[in-house]
Amino acid sequence: MNADTAISPLGEQTLALLWERTRRQGDMPAFAKAIGAVLGAMRGEDDGEFSMTETVLSDPVLTNKVLRLANSTMYSAFGQHVNTVSKAVLVLGTEAIGHLALGLKLVEELSSSASDSTQAHIEMEKAVLAGLVARELAATVRSPQTELAVVCSMLHTLGRMMVTFYLPEHWLKLQQRGGPGNEDAAALEMLGISLADIGMAAAQRWNLPRNLVAGMRTVDADTDAAQEPQGQWQAPGALPASDWVAGIATLARHCAASLWHDDEEGAAEIARVSAAFAPLLGLELEQMRGAIAQARETAAEELAIAPLSKPLERRAKALAQTRQRAAGNRILQSGLADMRDMVDTASPGQMVSAALETVYKGLDFSRAVAFVRNRRESRYAARMCFGALPKEQLAAMSFEDAYEPNVFHAALNSDRVIFIENARDPKFAAKLPQWWKTGLAEARSFVILPLSANGQPAGFLYGDWDETFPTIHLSQTEFGLLNDLRGLVVKAIERRHQLEMMSSRAA
Repeated sequence: MNADTAISPLGEQTLALLWERTRRQGDMPAFAKAIGAVLGAMRGEDDGEFSMTETVLSDPVLTNKVLRLANSTMYSAFGQHVNTVSKAVLVLGTEAIGHLALGLKLVEELSSSASDSTQAHIEMEKAVLAGLVARELAATVRSPQTELAVVCSMLHTLGRMMVTFYLPEHWLKLQQRGGPGNEDAAALEMLGISLADIGMAAAQRWNLPRNLVAGMRTVDADTDAAQEPQGQWQAPGALPASDWVAGIATLARHCAASLWHDDEEGAAEIARVSAAFAPLLGLELEQMRGAIAQARETAAEELAIAPLSKPLERRAKALAQTRQRAAGNRILQSGLADMRDMVDTASPGQMVSAALETVYKGLDFSRAVAFVRNRRESRYAARMCFGALPKEQLAAMSFEDAYEPNVFHAALNSDRVIFIENARDPKFAAKLPQWWKTGLAEARSFVILPLSANGQPAGFLYGDWDETFPTIHLSQTEFGLLNDLRGLVVKAIERRHQLEMMSSRAA
C-alpha cells in the first residue's frame, strides 16, 4: 500500500477501529516498543554513529552479534580484525547495525509476548520463524541486506498480528469464512482492506523507514521479475536490489506459515514456493533446502506452541512458563520503580529489604537471602530471608571474607551477577563452599547479586530454585533488571558512607 492507494469506506472503518483499539490497549507487544528503541539512532542525528555505538553496547547479545558480523567473510575486504563496536559501526554502517538490532529486539519481544490470545501468539511465532528463514536464505548468498531481510520478513505478517491482537472477533469471522490459513482471501470482502495493507498502514502510522515498508511488499514469483537492476548492491537472480529483500521476505513468510504446522502438506508447499522463487532470487534449490532446514532446527528450540517445537504437554508448559516469566519481569520493573522513589531517603537496610522482596517475587525464587559483610569481624552473614528457611539455619550461614576459590567469592571479586544453572553438577561441587552445602543444598539453580560500594564488597543477594521448578534460563532483559536493582542498593550504601565520613570530619 502507498499513499495513493484508495481504501474503501469499509476499509477506513476497519482502520479507524484498529487505531481506537490500539489507543485503548496500547501498542502491540513487540513492534512499537522495539522499533522506538532502535530507530532513533538511524534517523540522522548529528552524532548518529556515537548514538548507535551506545545502543549496541547497552546490549551484550547485540554487541557480540555486531562484532561477529563485522568480522564475517562478507566484510573480510576490510582486512583486519574488528575489536570495537566503534569500528564495527564504520565497517557495517548504522543502517545495517540498526536492522540487526531491530531484528534481535523484535525476536526477543515476540518470543516473550504474554498475549492471552492463542491466535495472536501463533501469528507472532510465525513472524519469528519467518525471520529465522530469511536470515538463513539471505546468508547463502552473503547478502549485505540480510538483516534488513530479517526485519522485513517479520513485518510481513504485521497485518495478521494486528488483527489477531486487536480485532480477535473479526479474525474469528475471517477463519469461519475462508478457513484457517486462508484468512487473506476473506479479508478484502469482510474488512474492506487486505491484511497486507493493514500491516502497511500500521508501518506508515509508526513512520517506519521507507526501505522497511518497501520490504513488506508481497512479491509474485510469476509476475514480479524486474527489467533493470537498481542500487549499489547487485542482487542475484532476476530482481533488483530494491525488490530482492521483498522477495526474500515473501518467500520466508510462505515458508514460515507451512513450517509452523510441521506436516506433509506444509512440506509440499515449501518445495513448491522454493522452486518458484529460486530463479527470481538467484538461490540454488539445494542451498535453499539446507537453509530452511537450519531455520526449522533453530525454531524447534525457540518456539513455544508450534507443532514443530515440542510435544503437546511440553509446549503447554513452555507457554505457561513464558507467561509466568513475563509477569515476573513486570514485578521486577514495579519493584525497581518503588526503589527509585525511595533511594534518596531509605536506609541501606530498607533498600536491601525492598530488593530482596522484589527478586524473590519477580523471579519466583524458592528462597532469597541477603548477606551483609561485617568488616570488623571480617565475615559475611545472612541477615534476611524470604522463603522456607528456618531461623536457626539462617543464623548458621556465615563465612570469612578472606578469598576462597568458590563461586561466591568469584562473584564478589568480579562484581558481576552470576547465574548457576545446575548446582548439582558433580564437576561444579568443588566451587561450592561447605556452608552452602550444609544449608542450601536443596537448590538446583541459583543467582548471586554482588553489592560493591566504593570498590569494596558490601554483601550480596542470593536466590535459588529447587527441583520443583522447570529448567531456568535468565534472559538479557532479566540480567539488565537485576543490575539496575543492585545499582540502586549500592547507591544507598554509598550515600550512607558519605554521610558517615562527613559526620566524622565534623566531629
